Amino acid sequence: MNRLQYQQERNELLQTAQEIFSSGLVSGTWGNVSLRVSGQGLMLITPSGMDYNQMDAEDMVLLDGEEKVLAGKYKPSVETPLHLGIYKKRPEINAIVHVHSLYATAFAVARQNIPVILEEAAQVIGHEVRVAPYALCGSRQLAENVLKVLGKDKRAVLLANHGLLGLGGNLPEALRVCLVAERTARIAIYSRILGPLHSLRAEDILSLRQVFENYGQKKD
Repeated sequence: MNRLQYQQERNELLQTAQEIFSSGLVSGTWGNVSLRVSGQGLMLITPSGMDYNQMDAEDMVLLDGEEKVLAGKYKPSVETPLHLGIYKKRPEINAIVHVHSLYATAFAVARQNIPVILEEAAQVIGHEVRVAPYALCGSRQLAENVLKVLGKDKRAVLLANHGLLGLGGNLPEALRVCLVAERTARIAIYSRILGPLHSLRAEDILSLRQVFENYGQKKD
């Protein structure tokens, strides 16, 4: 396979990876981003332990569903089993963003779910962000724990003592899930200083989520 294969997808992956770094959702070389290659049963993922500012589109690693590297000179992210496991179980998911953002990770360390206290959280995520039981990073057990919590329709999950995972139909959606979850976690922590939190009702969350699906300008 030539190095220019899936160039557009590689560029999108690189852009998202660099955005999670520049926006402070990760530090150092932590975190990872992946993209399903539509209709091919393949996945592109960021390389392991590489400086985000030094990455190039050609550094993205292409793998098949059995974790075999098809293109790329670097090792894929250690969380490759987790990403592939989600793609296999959730065919509607095409992009995954994993971050170690400060406030969401505080909830992950406290092993407390991020509640739905904001309308934007109801719209973009649609559920409280639950915590998957702890397992070592990169392990099969971690993948299993995360898949159980995500179930058939969840879009975000906290990894105990680790970080946050956001899912989407494309990379902007997955990144937005992480950004909204992080903002919600931050406001929740500040709000607890003032008093008890007040989560939105289940029926309001459902209504807001449904309205959001038709929000904004639609292309003809």
